[in-house]
Amino acid sequence: MPVNKVVYFLIVAILIFLAAAAWNGCSGSAGGEKGPITVASKIDTEGSLLGQMIILVLNDHNFKTIDKTQFGTTDVIRKAIISGEIDIYPEYTGNGGFFYPDTDSGIWKNAAQGYLKVKELDKQRHNLVWLKPAVANNTWAIAVRGDLGRERGLNTLEDFAAYVNGGGAVKLACSEEFVSRPDSLPAFEKAYGFHLDKVQLVILSGGNTAQTEKAAADGTDGVNFAMAYGTDGALSVLGLHVLADTLGVQPVYEPAPVVRGEVFDKYPELAALLDPVFTSLNLETLQKLNGEIVAQGRLARDVAADYIKSKGFIK
Repeated sequence: MPVNKVVYFLIVAILIFLAAAAWNGCSGSAGGEKGPITVASKIDTEGSLLGQMIILVLNDHNFKTIDKTQFGTTDVIRKAIISGEIDIYPEYTGNGGFFYPDTDSGIWKNAAQGYLKVKELDKQRHNLVWLKPAVANNTWAIAVRGDLGRERGLNTLEDFAAYVNGGGAVKLACSEEFVSRPDSLPAFEKAYGFHLDKVQLVILSGGNTAQTEKAAADGTDGVNFAMAYGTDGALSVLGLHVLADTLGVQPVYEPAPVVRGEVFDKYPELAALLDPVFTSLNLETLQKLNGEIVAQGRLARDVAADYIKSKGFIK
């Protein structure tokens, strides 16, 4: 075969190979497997629920995921996403006040302002991207056993302060985070004028409100009060009553996915996939879904799957 024909066929073969490679690259990006993306959550019930929603939606859209739900406390998971150990997890807008204590505390008590501020600061300082939050305030709270609340007229944290200062018996089940964070129990104590000694606290490892609330409901070790969250679904089932924060001490804690900037830049479609899921969630919905996990003993993944399938977010 003449040399010029050999060269011609070689050139044609190379062009065909390059075209095929380009086609495979494009089709892999559009319809092939993407990732992996490491999805984490905190160790509470709602963290598991929301983390599983993220995993299921991503898996349904051809993302390979690594499941690290129930990863750790706020401090632990925050360090993990900043260091790149994890890629995405559900966080709460009000924690912006904890992450950035030099900001005006009033911002975090306004849902819209708090979201915009933490979104801005996290992007600037850590290249973290906040997607849209759920319209549900999962704020810190203190719950009382229903029988004790009715007997002693405990409906608000002002009532609780008067009860504590009057020598009422208190055993509060809670997490170490609730005790040590300045925006949690210490904020309640300062605003309402009471103080709980160590002997009045039962600090449970993990700090899941499913544990603290059950301890109060069962009266374990004399526990009659419990750390709780605003979206907890087991409160009424367990006969517990949330003490109203009449002074508005607590920030607004709305859950939203937080993604590492490098991951979001690579997969900007994460917003289109996850924003509709989180904005579909409200207080009543999260209370119901959390209740199915805690009160009915269902797996977080199963509850998450049923919900997002019912809304048409996955097949």
